[in-house]
Amino acid sequence: MKNLTLLLLFLIATPTLAADVNLIAEGKEKTKPNVIVIMTDDLGYGDISCNGFASGVTTPNIDKMAKEGIRFTSGYCTASTCSPTRFSFITGKYAWRQSNTGIAPPNATARILPGTETIGTMFQKAGYTTAVVGKWHLGLGEGKKPNWGGEIKPGPCEIGFDYCFLMPTTGDRVPSVYVENHGVYNNDPNDPVEVHKDNPDGQPTGVTARDTLKMDWAHGHNNSIVNGVSRIGFMTGGKKARWRDEDMSDDFLGKATEFIEKSIKEDKDRPFFLFFATHDVHVPRVPHERFQGKSELGWRGDAIVQMDDAVGSLFKVLEKNGLDKNTFVVFCSDNGPVLGDGYKDQAREKNGDHKPSGPLMRGKYSLDEGGTRTPFLTWWKGTIKPGVSDKIVSTMDLYASFAALVGEKLPADAAPDSFNILPSLLGAKDAKGREYLIQQGNSGPRLAVRYGKWKYRPGGGKKGSQAPGSLFNLDDDIGTKNNVAAENPEVVSRIEKLIEKVRSEKKTRP
Repeated sequence: MKNLTLLLLFLIATPTLAADVNLIAEGKEKTKPNVIVIMTDDLGYGDISCNGFASGVTTPNIDKMAKEGIRFTSGYCTASTCSPTRFSFITGKYAWRQSNTGIAPPNATARILPGTETIGTMFQKAGYTTAVVGKWHLGLGEGKKPNWGGEIKPGPCEIGFDYCFLMPTTGDRVPSVYVENHGVYNNDPNDPVEVHKDNPDGQPTGVTARDTLKMDWAHGHNNSIVNGVSRIGFMTGGKKARWRDEDMSDDFLGKATEFIEKSIKEDKDRPFFLFFATHDVHVPRVPHERFQGKSELGWRGDAIVQMDDAVGSLFKVLEKNGLDKNTFVVFCSDNGPVLGDGYKDQAREKNGDHKPSGPLMRGKYSLDEGGTRTPFLTWWKGTIKPGVSDKIVSTMDLYASFAALVGEKLPADAAPDSFNILPSLLGAKDAKGREYLIQQGNSGPRLAVRYGKWKYRPGGGKKGSQAPGSLFNLDDDIGTKNNVAAENPEVVSRIEKLIEKVRSEKKTRP
């Protein structure tokens, strides 16, 4: 009886996990955990096995994160291509509000200029050390082109990141070198990197030396050859600095680990924010030799296995350093999946029964659900209660949500389209998530909308076309196969007015 009484007193005195989460979400319990955002590349909703549509590939580390955290079934990025999604994540602003935010070319200069309020500057003001490691693809430098052979400014270090180790664009574009802070990593002053539109020196290309390639190209990716793979654009110089694709995942993981361990050693009184942007599973997919053949899907599947392993290794770093109970981790993707994307890597031929987009229509580049509805998980050991959520959440909302988490008030002009959805990210009771989200395709002025249970896809498409828009009830039709616009004209009208309202205003954040 005595033991039972003590147990009842303990239960009464101990707050529930959900109650703790609600206090954090409401800003009543001040806490500043470390924060890591893992953003993968071209990973579809169905590419992780915990979402239930994967075949021939498994993701045990991501599945473990899902089991211990929250798996979102309506998690979104804002665009179906990489650069605009990354722009929106860092600025909290729809990319279509600013010109020149599409897929950045090899010599793109900085798309986010110094003086811009970013998720990085917000964390710095809150007392965090900050870093971005991995794929950037938002331009570097100023003027006509980056100064690849010298000091490269401005870049992440001018917009809120204390440290950066980057792939400047993508793996299928030159320059095929890393940039650390303000210069090319392993730079040789006697062999400076230069990027060109045309072949400057008659070097072998994917066309002239096609028989030497380790991976053949299908279209467009046939200029400079680096590590046996031809790329988009031409580069000269930087022979010692050029990457080996097979080592890229390890290179990024190593630098991320260095940042974490340096932060807790040299800045032990300050929490850290890490934006960890993997290149997997973007083309060219050339996984490390130890992962080749680890899936049944060819090198695309092997790249998924490699990416999952990197996620697991990052969690081991947290556990090793005693950070696992004081680190909030988000896992997401920059856009939906694509199989054939410029290289003959047999992604289509070996796909089998695997469903990269799961039940969703299409993937990367499209305005359909598969273009922007992607894997989305949150994890905070001991704080977040495991579960599955159908709340609408977006990568763009991480900015305002993290500001609420660390008690940082946003300037009026900051994060104009980022909503505070922290209660949903934490799994708080009565969390509502977003009501609507504007979705951007690869090009053009058309915008789609997720609005509650509705998905609206605009009409047109072809030049001069006046085709009406399409409406789908996602509760009954997640694959968006049955257009119900004719039966719901008032919903169509409401959403079209919403699009015009959002376009005409400079911000949507309350």
